[in-house]
Amino acid sequence: MCTAWSTGVTGICMCYVDDKVSKVAWLNRSNIIYAGQDKWSLDPRVDLVTKGQLEYSLRIQKVDVYDEGSYTCSIQTKQQPKTSQVYLIVQVPADIYKVSEDITVNEGSNLTLSCLASGRPDPAINWRLLNPSAEPLYGEEYLDIIGIMRNQAGRYECKASNNVATPDVKYVNVVVSYPPTIKKTQSSETPVGRMGTLQCDATAVPTPEFEWYRDEKRLSNAQGINIQILGTTTILMIANVTEEDYGNYTCVASNRLGVQNASLFLYRPGTGRDINGSASVSKSLWLLLACFACLFFKC
Repeated sequence: MCTAWSTGVTGICMCYVDDKVSKVAWLNRSNIIYAGQDKWSLDPRVDLVTKGQLEYSLRIQKVDVYDEGSYTCSIQTKQQPKTSQVYLIVQVPADIYKVSEDITVNEGSNLTLSCLASGRPDPAINWRLLNPSAEPLYGEEYLDIIGIMRNQAGRYECKASNNVATPDVKYVNVVVSYPPTIKKTQSSETPVGRMGTLQCDATAVPTPEFEWYRDEKRLSNAQGINIQILGTTTILMIANVTEEDYGNYTCVASNRLGVQNASLFLYRPGTGRDINGSASVSKSLWLLLACFACLFFKC
């Protein structure tokens, strides 16, 4: 018998004889490898294993795919010739020889990732997005993603396996670009003479650029004004607030894919603006309106 070997290892094709044998030989595809103890093959990797007089096995070192095929142990006795034929199957570990490069795409576009592998037997290819769930994705050599969304960005794993050796694994990093969305704003209720702080948080890829406006005028770092940008957050600080500083401010977030803006307010205490930047009505005004409604409907 010949076991199924992987490339690079040493294997043995077994053959046993008895004391009645007069001649013995090993052949491969009708080519004589050994005749008795005489080596006919020029391959230095091939030799005999003879433990005692009854074993006549063929050893092949550093097995290669070209060694695969039929091997024959031919035995000549006084009565009749006899052969033992085996087939050597050479297995090759899975090897990923081509995979997509890291890529950046716009949200909503279509994307195909490729992962090509070789091996014997043919390897199975599986994909995963390495997010917290890391669930398998439907795809083999080619993974098609239709209308990619921002939550599909991340590191994609391609694994090729054929149970010969440890699976081969490669990775593709996918960045999904999308326009800014302002997720949170923080207005400020500030007395005269104190520091007012307005904050604007946005999400975007690439990271957004920020601008601040008062009416139509763009603001910049100047006396009494300090603008900070910390990644996807920007803060406008107004030192020593005066009556002229109260009012509406605009935060603008932009990248190459789009622009979004939001209104924030710097207001004096008790003027009825809520702290999230939207107008609100004071409790007393609500009570007044409720009274008018009650009189109108005779409640």
